[in-house]
Amino acid sequence: MAAFLYRVGRLAFRRRWYVALVWAAVLAAVGLGALKAPGASDEEFGMPGIESQRAFDLMEERFPGATADGATARVVFVAPGGEKVTAAGNRRAVEKAVAELADGTQVASAADPFRARAVSEDGTTAYATVTYEVGAADLTDASRDQLERAVDGARDAGLTVETGGDATDGGAGAGGPAEVIGIAVAAVVLLITFGSLAAAGLPLLTAVIGVGVSMATILALSDALGLSATTGTLAMMLGLAVGIDYALFVVSRYREERTGGRTPREAVGLAVGTAGSAVVFAGLTVVIALAGLSVVGIPMLTRMGLAAAGAVVVAVLVALTLVPAFLGFWPEAVLPRRARRSGRAGESTENNMGTRWARFVLRRPLPVLLLGVVGLGALAVPVTGLQLGMPGDEAKPVSSTERRAYDALAEGFGPGFNGPLTVVVDARGADDAQGATETVSRRIAATEGVVSVSPARFNEAGDTAVFQVVPATAPTDGKTEELVGTIRGERPGTESATGATFEVTGTTAVNIDISGKVQDALVPYLVVVVGLAIVLLLVVFRSLLVPLKAALGFLLSVLASLGAVVVVFQQGHGAGVLGVEQTGPIMSLMPIFLVGIVFGLAMDYEVFLVSRMREAYVHGERPGRAVTSGFRHSARVVVAAALIMIAVFAGFVGESESMIKMIGFGLATAVLLDAFVVRMAIVPAVLALLGDKAWWLPAWLDRILPRVDVEGEALTRRSGPDTAPAGAAGLETART
Repeated sequence: MAAFLYRVGRLAFRRRWYVALVWAAVLAAVGLGALKAPGASDEEFGMPGIESQRAFDLMEERFPGATADGATARVVFVAPGGEKVTAAGNRRAVEKAVAELADGTQVASAADPFRARAVSEDGTTAYATVTYEVGAADLTDASRDQLERAVDGARDAGLTVETGGDATDGGAGAGGPAEVIGIAVAAVVLLITFGSLAAAGLPLLTAVIGVGVSMATILALSDALGLSATTGTLAMMLGLAVGIDYALFVVSRYREERTGGRTPREAVGLAVGTAGSAVVFAGLTVVIALAGLSVVGIPMLTRMGLAAAGAVVVAVLVALTLVPAFLGFWPEAVLPRRARRSGRAGESTENNMGTRWARFVLRRPLPVLLLGVVGLGALAVPVTGLQLGMPGDEAKPVSSTERRAYDALAEGFGPGFNGPLTVVVDARGADDAQGATETVSRRIAATEGVVSVSPARFNEAGDTAVFQVVPATAPTDGKTEELVGTIRGERPGTESATGATFEVTGTTAVNIDISGKVQDALVPYLVVVVGLAIVLLLVVFRSLLVPLKAALGFLLSVLASLGAVVVVFQQGHGAGVLGVEQTGPIMSLMPIFLVGIVFGLAMDYEVFLVSRMREAYVHGERPGRAVTSGFRHSARVVVAAALIMIAVFAGFVGESESMIKMIGFGLATAVLLDAFVVRMAIVPAVLALLGDKAWWLPAWLDRILPRVDVEGEALTRRSGPDTAPAGAAGLETART
């Protein structure tokens, strides 16, 4: 592996113009394909195998056209204090607003609340449902402005008016302020780390090129592969993250080899042969984690994972080919300014901060290990009370009209009104379809926790009916989940009595089913991803204990970060500091996202840090000194990479959406704990305690595993003579 990549690096350096032109041609080709491709459509969220999905599919089959994807807006009218919306003046204002809403060019219907019986019992609140002919993404600015004008007119009449529904959501695609902030922080960290504008800019430039190729490819293939605008979000985030990281490690190793007096071309070859080998295996672990998302069984999540995995593969290829080519264009510019002025290729790192920290840990490994494990374990304790759900408008800030509309409906119609259950009755097997449906409806209405049941609506064939059930509790309340379980649990008795079967769906039921399926899939996902990664790390490090230690450390950091998310977003401790106004269940997909993304980044840091220790050990250093050597060469770069990731993810904490805050906080916390507690403290402590045993491998396993030479042992023989002459002249030699 190392010898092959050594040749790749030298070839890319020598043929740098060809390499640059090939990448430019690839970017132009996929960019042209993206421009010609039809716009990505909204992705249809589906989860095969859950009851709510089966019920939805049955509705589409028996009620064709009834589940159209047109956007909806729910306009909530609240009368001033002491008044009712049914009062003459207020009623006229509501009816005028509804009439204006109905005149919209894209509006299919606007229901009058007084005719649709959409007025609360106390008469203080009413709502009108506006249905559009197109989806939310296709609504024009004129339609949104018309909705705002109608709302403002009712407000001018003295009513409190708020709006909810997907028609009020302007949508958001990949890219935005968070990515810009992340790139800016990355530039500052790289500049401090390298002390050179060229060295700081090169990883950013190559990462942006890699992301450009990946995103253009996703857009070009969106129609053929059924990808949506949201599919590229994860690909952009991870492509940018690992693209910077991988280029950072190659450039850092290049500078280190120049410190040893290597010529530019030889230094590039050695950098790609050693650091590039680590990049390949680190990239493979990320790809395994992302491709493993298919285990969950959510098609959208599978496509997101595979698209992001493709972006990681592109980042690896860029690091192995385009980075050495660019180093060929600017072999001296990436060196520190003092090195260029003095004519020396670099500076000694014999007693840097990484060395001093490693020696500190080696002197007291047991206390460091115990402190790290106990601290992470304490942070992980809240995970035992984890509640999963899919937060909706109730999790949005109070300043948003969607949240105020949600609160007004809950106050006027009850907390369960915002999350009604939809019951689909299949009466094809019943002698009397209408009678069977009435029996099902009556039994469900008698269930404790049900406030009301709407009249059943039959299809044209008269063999299938749909009605809504309003719970007494909010959609994210644990009692609502128990109610859904109770209704489904009573189904066998109802079916035997009526001959008809029924299934429960609706947004609330879908969220409950998704949470259950994600929880069931989490353990198999962990087993598959961690198992494959352990096998890969066995090949890389040729050690039995190092991969196990890496996997256990990752589990500690993920559980601790998930515990921190529970403390803030579920229990509410410190929520005000982050601007979280409403606590509740953790987003159902959060654990899966956290495991997949953080596992890949954690293994990056593990491979880059420990591979340098393994390299030193293979070349004859004692275990303790090998740990020190690994930190001397890699600690600063790993810290820089972690700080970049933390800054990128923490930027999302400033967003207004609670779910975005949650994802940003969880990922930033996970990287912080994994990089600085697990990799920088627990890893050296464990290796110090194990000594030579850390690198032990049974003889039979040693014979089975393939040898890939990540340490570059085969390169030590060929790299000796190709060094640069001392002094300023050495900096100008061997550019070709």
